[in-house]
Amino acid sequence: MDPKFRFEVTHVDPSGARTGILHTRHGDVETPMFMPVGTLATVKTLDPDEIKGLGSGVILSNAYHLHLRPGEDIVERAGGLHAFMGYDGPILTDSGGFQVFSLAKKREIKEEGVFFRNDFNGNLEEFTPEKVIAIEEKLGPDIAMSFDECIPYPADFEYVKKSTERTIRWAKRGLTAHRRLDQALFGIVQGGAYPDLREMCAKELAALPFDGYSIGGTSIGEPKEICFSMVEDAVRYLPESKPRYLMGVGSIDYLLGGAMRGVDMFDCVLPTRLARHGALMTSSGRINIRDSRYKDDFTPLSTDCDCYACTHFTKAYLHHLFVTGEELGKRLNTLHNLRFLISLLEGARRAIKEDRFSAYLGEAIEKFGDLRGF
Repeated sequence: MDPKFRFEVTHVDPSGARTGILHTRHGDVETPMFMPVGTLATVKTLDPDEIKGLGSGVILSNAYHLHLRPGEDIVERAGGLHAFMGYDGPILTDSGGFQVFSLAKKREIKEEGVFFRNDFNGNLEEFTPEKVIAIEEKLGPDIAMSFDECIPYPADFEYVKKSTERTIRWAKRGLTAHRRLDQALFGIVQGGAYPDLREMCAKELAALPFDGYSIGGTSIGEPKEICFSMVEDAVRYLPESKPRYLMGVGSIDYLLGGAMRGVDMFDCVLPTRLARHGALMTSSGRINIRDSRYKDDFTPLSTDCDCYACTHFTKAYLHHLFVTGEELGKRLNTLHNLRFLISLLEGARRAIKEDRFSAYLGEAIEKFGDLRGF
Protein backbone atom coordinates (compact mmCIF):
# COMPACT_ATOMS: atom_id res chain seq x y z
CA MET A 1 0.00 0.00 0.00
CA ASP A 2 1.35 3.40 -1.00
CA PRO A 3 1.58 5.54 2.16
CA LYS A 4 1.02 8.65 0.02
CA PHE A 5 -1.86 7.16 -1.97
CA ARG A 6 -5.35 7.38 -0.58
CA PHE A 7 -8.87 7.64 -1.95
CA GLU A 8 -11.83 9.18 -0.18
CA VAL A 9 -15.43 9.21 -1.33
CA THR A 10 -16.80 12.69 -0.68
CA HIS A 11 -20.42 12.39 -1.84
CA VAL A 12 -22.79 9.83 -3.37
CA ASP A 13 -25.69 11.02 -5.52
CA PRO A 14 -29.05 9.16 -5.37
CA SER A 15 -28.29 7.80 -8.84
CA GLY A 16 -25.18 6.01 -7.54
CA ALA A 17 -22.72 8.46 -9.08
CA ARG A 18 -20.10 9.64 -6.62
CA THR A 19 -17.42 12.24 -6.13
CA GLY A 20 -14.09 11.57 -4.51
CA ILE A 21 -10.53 12.73 -4.05
CA LEU A 22 -7.54 10.73 -5.20
CA HIS A 23 -4.54 11.64 -3.02
CA THR A 24 -1.17 10.89 -4.64
CA ARG A 25 2.41 11.89 -4.00
CA HIS A 26 2.13 14.35 -6.92
CA GLY A 27 -1.08 16.00 -5.83
CA ASP A 28 -4.77 15.48 -5.23
CA VAL A 29 -7.32 14.93 -8.00
CA GLU A 30 -11.10 15.12 -7.82
CA THR A 31 -13.17 12.34 -9.32
CA PRO A 32 -14.92 11.39 -11.53
CA MET A 33 -12.18 12.49 -13.91
CA PHE A 34 -10.96 12.03 -17.46
CA MET A 35 -7.27 11.19 -17.98
CA PRO A 36 -5.58 12.38 -21.20
CA VAL A 37 -3.55 9.62 -22.82
CA GLY A 38 0.19 10.21 -23.16
CA THR A 39 1.18 6.78 -24.43
CA LEU A 40 4.83 7.57 -25.12
CA ALA A 41 5.30 10.03 -22.23
CA THR A 42 3.59 12.81 -24.17
CA VAL A 43 0.03 13.86 -24.89
CA LYS A 44 0.39 14.41 -28.62
CA THR A 45 1.00 18.06 -29.64
CA LEU A 46 0.72 19.43 -26.07
CA ASP A 47 3.29 20.37 -23.45
CA PRO A 48 2.86 19.58 -19.74
CA ASP A 49 1.87 23.11 -18.73
CA GLU A 50 -0.89 23.15 -21.35
CA ILE A 51 -2.23 19.85 -20.04
CA LYS A 52 -2.31 21.12 -16.46
CA GLY A 53 -3.95 24.33 -17.65
CA LEU A 54 -6.84 22.26 -19.01
CA GLY A 55 -7.68 21.10 -15.50
CA SER A 56 -6.27 17.64 -16.02
CA GLY A 57 -5.02 15.74 -13.02
CA VAL A 58 -3.69 12.35 -14.05
CA ILE A 59 -1.93 11.56 -17.34
CA LEU A 60 -1.86 7.98 -18.61
CA SER A 61 1.26 6.46 -20.19
CA ASN A 62 1.87 2.93 -21.40
CA ALA A 63 4.44 0.48 -20.03
CA TYR A 64 4.45 -1.68 -23.18
CA HIS A 65 5.27 1.20 -25.53
CA LEU A 66 7.78 2.79 -23.17
CA HIS A 67 9.51 -0.56 -22.69
CA LEU A 68 9.99 -0.80 -26.46
CA ARG A 69 11.04 2.85 -26.80
CA PRO A 70 13.07 4.32 -25.13
CA GLY A 71 13.23 1.54 -22.51
CA GLU A 72 12.47 1.69 -18.82
CA ASP A 73 16.18 1.84 -17.89
CA ILE A 74 16.58 5.15 -19.72
CA VAL A 75 13.47 6.57 -18.07
CA GLU A 76 14.73 5.44 -14.68
CA ARG A 77 18.13 7.08 -15.26
CA ALA A 78 16.31 10.28 -16.19
CA GLY A 79 14.71 10.28 -12.76
CA GLY A 80 11.48 8.49 -13.66
CA LEU A 81 8.56 9.46 -15.87
CA HIS A 82 7.79 12.71 -14.05
CA ALA A 83 11.30 14.07 -14.62
CA PHE A 84 11.61 12.52 -18.08
CA MET A 85 8.46 14.19 -19.44
CA GLY A 86 8.51 17.27 -17.23
CA TYR A 87 5.10 16.68 -15.66
CA ASP A 88 4.76 17.20 -11.93
CA GLY A 89 1.19 15.93 -11.63
CA PRO A 90 0.05 12.33 -11.07
CA ILE A 91 0.84 9.72 -13.73
CA LEU A 92 -0.71 6.28 -14.28
CA THR A 93 0.86 3.59 -16.45
CA ASP A 94 -1.19 0.94 -18.16
CA SER A 95 0.55 -2.42 -17.97
CA GLY A 96 0.36 -2.98 -21.72
CA GLY A 97 -1.91 -6.00 -21.55
CA PHE A 98 -4.18 -4.65 -24.27
CA GLN A 99 -1.24 -3.73 -26.50
CA VAL A 100 0.45 -7.10 -26.11
CA PHE A 101 -2.69 -8.93 -27.14
CA SER A 102 -3.79 -6.55 -29.90
CA LEU A 103 -0.54 -5.25 -31.40
CA ALA A 104 2.21 -7.76 -30.74
CA LYS A 105 3.08 -10.10 -33.58
CA LYS A 106 3.37 -13.86 -33.17
CA ARG A 107 2.44 -13.73 -29.53
CA GLU A 108 2.19 -16.89 -27.45
CA ILE A 109 0.29 -16.98 -24.18
CA LYS A 110 1.61 -19.29 -21.48
CA GLU A 111 1.09 -19.57 -17.75
CA GLU A 112 4.43 -17.81 -17.24
CA GLY A 113 3.40 -14.84 -19.35
CA VAL A 114 3.26 -13.69 -22.97
CA PHE A 115 5.99 -14.10 -25.56
CA PHE A 116 6.06 -11.84 -28.64
CA ARG A 117 8.34 -10.23 -31.18
CA ASN A 118 9.58 -6.68 -30.67
CA ASP A 119 8.28 -4.66 -33.64
CA PHE A 120 11.42 -2.53 -33.76
CA ASN A 121 14.30 -5.00 -33.51
CA GLY A 122 12.66 -8.41 -33.97
CA ASN A 123 13.87 -9.66 -30.59
CA LEU A 124 11.78 -12.12 -28.64
CA GLU A 125 10.16 -10.36 -25.67
CA GLU A 126 8.71 -11.95 -22.57
CA PHE A 127 6.09 -10.14 -20.53
CA THR A 128 5.41 -11.84 -17.22
CA PRO A 129 3.49 -10.29 -14.31
CA GLU A 130 6.78 -9.89 -12.47
CA LYS A 131 8.57 -8.26 -15.41
CA VAL A 132 5.72 -5.82 -16.03
CA ILE A 133 5.80 -4.75 -12.39
CA ALA A 134 9.58 -4.29 -12.63
CA ILE A 135 9.10 -2.11 -15.72
CA GLU A 136 6.46 0.01 -14.03
CA GLU A 137 8.54 0.40 -10.89
CA LYS A 138 11.41 1.73 -13.00
CA LEU A 139 9.10 4.07 -14.87
CA GLY A 140 7.90 5.37 -11.51
CA PRO A 141 4.26 6.42 -12.02
CA ASP A 142 2.01 7.19 -9.07
CA ILE A 143 -0.34 4.38 -10.14
CA ALA A 144 0.68 1.13 -11.86
CA MET A 145 -1.66 -1.42 -13.41
CA SER A 146 -1.45 -5.20 -13.05
CA PHE A 147 -0.70 -7.34 -16.08
CA ASP A 148 -3.78 -9.04 -17.50
CA GLU A 149 -5.08 -10.62 -20.66
CA CYS A 150 -7.47 -8.37 -22.53
CA ILE A 151 -10.09 -10.85 -23.71
CA PRO A 152 -11.53 -10.31 -27.20
CA TYR A 153 -15.24 -9.82 -27.79
CA PRO A 154 -17.02 -12.06 -28.47
CA ALA A 155 -15.35 -15.12 -26.94
CA ASP A 156 -16.75 -18.44 -25.77
CA PHE A 157 -17.30 -19.13 -22.09
CA GLU A 158 -14.55 -21.74 -21.64
CA TYR A 159 -11.88 -19.51 -23.17
CA VAL A 160 -12.96 -16.53 -21.08
CA LYS A 161 -13.05 -18.65 -17.92
CA LYS A 162 -9.51 -19.95 -18.42
CA SER A 163 -8.23 -16.49 -19.33
CA THR A 164 -9.92 -14.83 -16.35
CA GLU A 165 -8.55 -17.42 -13.93
CA ARG A 166 -5.08 -16.82 -15.38
CA THR A 167 -5.50 -13.05 -15.01
CA ILE A 168 -6.31 -13.59 -11.32
CA ARG A 169 -3.19 -15.70 -10.88
CA TRP A 170 -1.13 -13.07 -12.70
CA ALA A 171 -2.62 -10.36 -10.47
CA LYS A 172 -1.51 -12.26 -7.36
CA ARG A 173 1.99 -12.74 -8.80
CA GLY A 174 2.26 -9.06 -9.68
CA LEU A 175 1.08 -8.03 -6.24
CA THR A 176 3.73 -10.24 -4.65
CA ALA A 177 6.41 -8.77 -6.91
CA HIS A 178 5.44 -5.15 -6.27
CA ARG A 179 7.93 -3.47 -3.94
CA ARG A 180 7.66 0.32 -4.44
CA LEU A 181 5.96 1.78 -1.39
CA ASP A 182 5.45 5.14 -3.12
CA GLN A 183 3.47 3.59 -5.98
CA ALA A 184 -0.15 2.41 -5.93
CA LEU A 185 -1.09 -0.80 -7.74
CA PHE A 186 -4.49 -1.51 -9.32
CA GLY A 187 -5.98 -4.90 -10.14
CA ILE A 188 -7.87 -5.36 -13.42
CA VAL A 189 -11.24 -7.11 -13.44
CA GLN A 190 -11.80 -9.31 -16.49
CA GLY A 191 -14.52 -11.85 -17.27
CA GLY A 192 -15.82 -10.88 -20.67
CA ALA A 193 -19.59 -10.54 -21.02
CA TYR A 194 -20.27 -13.34 -18.52
CA PRO A 195 -21.72 -12.03 -15.22
CA ASP A 196 -20.59 -15.01 -13.15
CA LEU A 197 -17.01 -14.64 -14.39
CA ARG A 198 -17.02 -10.89 -13.71
CA GLU A 199 -18.30 -11.66 -10.23
CA MET A 200 -15.63 -14.30 -9.66
CA CYS A 201 -12.83 -12.02 -10.81
CA ALA A 202 -14.07 -8.97 -8.92
CA LYS A 203 -14.48 -10.92 -5.67
CA GLU A 204 -11.05 -12.56 -5.98
CA LEU A 205 -9.31 -9.24 -6.63
CA ALA A 206 -11.32 -7.36 -4.01
CA ALA A 207 -10.00 -9.80 -1.41
CA LEU A 208 -6.44 -8.76 -2.28
CA PRO A 209 -4.73 -5.57 -1.01
CA PHE A 210 -4.86 -3.61 -4.26
CA ASP A 211 -5.07 0.20 -4.01
CA GLY A 212 -7.78 0.41 -6.68
CA TYR A 213 -9.51 -1.58 -9.37
CA SER A 214 -9.88 -1.26 -13.11
CA ILE A 215 -12.64 -2.74 -15.24
CA GLY A 216 -10.93 -4.17 -18.31
CA GLY A 217 -12.05 -5.86 -21.49
CA THR A 218 -14.65 -3.22 -22.36
CA SER A 219 -14.88 -0.79 -25.28
CA ILE A 220 -13.42 -3.38 -27.65
CA GLY A 221 -16.38 -3.69 -29.99
CA GLU A 222 -19.18 -4.84 -27.73
CA PRO A 223 -22.58 -3.04 -27.78
CA LYS A 224 -22.96 -0.24 -25.26
CA GLU A 225 -25.54 -2.12 -23.19
CA ILE A 226 -23.12 -5.05 -22.90
CA CYS A 227 -20.34 -2.71 -21.79
CA PHE A 228 -22.50 -1.19 -19.07
CA SER A 229 -23.60 -4.66 -17.95
CA MET A 230 -19.95 -5.66 -17.58
CA VAL A 231 -19.31 -2.52 -15.54
CA GLU A 232 -22.26 -3.25 -13.25
CA ASP A 233 -21.25 -6.90 -12.92
CA ALA A 234 -17.85 -5.77 -11.62
CA VAL A 235 -18.65 -2.66 -9.57
CA ARG A 236 -21.20 -4.34 -7.30
CA TYR A 237 -18.45 -6.58 -5.90
CA LEU A 238 -15.67 -3.99 -5.59
CA PRO A 239 -14.88 -2.11 -2.37
CA GLU A 240 -16.70 1.21 -2.11
CA SER A 241 -13.67 2.72 -0.40
CA LYS A 242 -11.31 2.26 -3.37
CA PRO A 243 -11.21 3.94 -6.80
CA ARG A 244 -12.76 2.31 -9.86
CA TYR A 245 -11.35 2.87 -13.31
CA LEU A 246 -13.10 2.11 -16.61
CA MET A 247 -10.46 1.73 -19.28
CA GLY A 248 -10.62 3.06 -22.83
CA VAL A 249 -13.86 5.08 -22.97
CA GLY A 250 -14.06 8.70 -24.05
CA SER A 251 -17.46 9.57 -25.51
CA ILE A 252 -20.06 11.51 -23.55
CA ASP A 253 -22.53 8.66 -23.14
CA TYR A 254 -19.86 6.27 -21.85
CA LEU A 255 -18.31 8.79 -19.45
CA LEU A 256 -21.60 9.83 -17.88
CA GLY A 257 -23.03 6.32 -18.04
CA GLY A 258 -19.93 5.00 -16.29
CA ALA A 259 -20.06 7.72 -13.65
CA MET A 260 -23.71 6.86 -12.93
CA ARG A 261 -22.55 3.30 -12.22
CA GLY A 262 -20.00 4.46 -9.65
CA VAL A 263 -16.88 4.70 -11.82
CA ASP A 264 -14.28 7.30 -10.80
CA MET A 265 -11.63 7.30 -13.55
CA PHE A 266 -11.69 7.20 -17.35
CA ASP A 267 -9.19 7.42 -20.20
CA CYS A 268 -9.29 7.26 -23.99
CA VAL A 269 -7.35 8.36 -27.07
CA LEU A 270 -10.62 9.44 -28.72
CA PRO A 271 -10.47 13.23 -28.09
CA THR A 272 -6.84 13.63 -29.16
CA ARG A 273 -7.16 11.33 -32.16
CA LEU A 274 -10.29 13.08 -33.40
CA ALA A 275 -8.61 16.45 -32.93
CA ARG A 276 -5.69 15.52 -35.17
CA HIS A 277 -8.20 14.63 -37.91
CA GLY A 278 -10.16 17.86 -37.61
CA ALA A 279 -13.14 16.53 -35.63
CA LEU A 280 -14.12 18.71 -32.69
CA MET A 281 -16.52 18.13 -29.82
CA THR A 282 -18.79 21.11 -29.13
CA SER A 283 -21.96 21.84 -27.19
CA SER A 284 -23.84 21.92 -30.50
CA GLY A 285 -22.47 18.58 -31.68
CA ARG A 286 -19.58 17.44 -33.82
CA ILE A 287 -17.76 19.93 -36.05
CA ASN A 288 -15.49 18.87 -38.88
CA ILE A 289 -13.25 21.91 -39.12
CA ARG A 290 -12.07 20.79 -42.57
CA ASP A 291 -15.50 21.59 -43.99
CA SER A 292 -15.45 24.55 -46.39
CA ARG A 293 -18.43 26.11 -44.61
CA TYR A 294 -16.01 27.32 -41.92
CA LYS A 295 -13.69 29.12 -44.34
CA ASP A 296 -15.29 32.50 -43.56
CA ASP A 297 -16.94 31.72 -40.22
CA PHE A 298 -15.53 34.28 -37.82
CA THR A 299 -17.34 33.01 -34.74
CA PRO A 300 -15.65 31.07 -31.92
CA LEU A 301 -15.61 27.32 -32.07
CA SER A 302 -17.82 27.25 -28.98
CA THR A 303 -19.12 30.21 -26.98
CA ASP A 304 -19.49 28.16 -23.79
CA CYS A 305 -15.95 26.72 -23.78
CA ASP A 306 -13.13 28.42 -21.89
CA CYS A 307 -10.24 26.70 -23.70
CA TYR A 308 -7.50 28.73 -25.39
CA ALA A 309 -8.74 27.85 -28.88
CA CYS A 310 -12.28 29.05 -28.18
CA THR A 311 -11.30 32.23 -26.35
CA HIS A 312 -8.67 33.41 -28.87
CA PHE A 313 -9.54 32.14 -32.35
CA THR A 314 -12.35 31.70 -34.85
CA LYS A 315 -13.55 28.72 -36.84
CA ALA A 316 -12.15 30.41 -39.96
CA TYR A 317 -8.67 30.48 -38.46
CA LEU A 318 -8.87 26.88 -37.23
CA HIS A 319 -10.09 25.85 -40.69
CA HIS A 320 -7.18 27.70 -42.30
CA LEU A 321 -4.64 26.04 -40.02
CA PHE A 322 -6.00 22.59 -40.69
CA VAL A 323 -6.33 22.76 -44.48
CA THR A 324 -2.83 24.26 -44.79
CA GLY A 325 -1.34 21.53 -42.62
CA GLU A 326 -0.10 23.88 -39.89
CA GLU A 327 0.72 21.97 -36.71
CA LEU A 328 -0.82 24.69 -34.56
CA GLY A 329 -4.21 23.56 -35.84
CA LYS A 330 -3.80 20.07 -34.39
CA ARG A 331 -2.57 21.56 -31.14
CA LEU A 332 -5.52 23.93 -30.74
CA ASN A 333 -7.97 21.18 -31.71
CA THR A 334 -6.44 18.89 -29.08
CA LEU A 335 -6.61 21.58 -26.41
CA HIS A 336 -10.30 22.04 -27.17
CA ASN A 337 -11.36 18.38 -27.25
CA LEU A 338 -9.57 17.56 -24.00
CA ARG A 339 -10.98 20.62 -22.27
CA PHE A 340 -14.44 19.65 -23.52
CA LEU A 341 -14.35 16.26 -21.79
CA ILE A 342 -12.59 17.52 -18.67
CA SER A 343 -15.22 20.27 -18.39
CA LEU A 344 -17.99 17.70 -18.91
CA LEU A 345 -16.83 15.80 -15.84
CA GLU A 346 -16.32 19.00 -13.87
CA GLY A 347 -20.02 19.61 -14.47
CA ALA A 348 -20.77 16.04 -13.46
CA ARG A 349 -18.94 16.54 -10.17
CA ARG A 350 -20.94 19.68 -9.43
CA ALA A 351 -24.19 17.88 -10.24
CA ILE A 352 -23.31 14.92 -8.01
CA LYS A 353 -22.52 17.20 -5.08
CA GLU A 354 -25.92 18.86 -5.55
CA ASP A 355 -27.75 15.49 -5.86
CA ARG A 356 -28.89 16.25 -9.41
CA PHE A 357 -26.74 13.93 -11.50
CA SER A 358 -29.75 12.21 -13.11
CA ALA A 359 -30.96 15.59 -14.34
CA TYR A 360 -27.45 16.43 -15.61
CA LEU A 361 -27.34 13.12 -17.49
CA GLY A 362 -30.78 13.77 -18.96
CA GLU A 363 -29.74 17.22 -20.11
CA ALA A 364 -26.64 15.79 -21.75
CA ILE A 365 -28.61 13.09 -23.56
CA GLU A 366 -31.11 15.66 -24.80
CA LYS A 367 -28.31 17.96 -25.90
CA PHE A 368 -25.84 15.53 -27.39
CA GLY A 369 -27.70 12.30 -28.09
CA ASP A 370 -25.66 9.12 -28.48
CA LEU A 371 -22.11 10.21 -29.24
CA ARG A 372 -20.61 6.74 -29.48
CA GLY A 373 -18.16 7.04 -32.36
CA PHE A 374 -18.12 10.85 -32.03
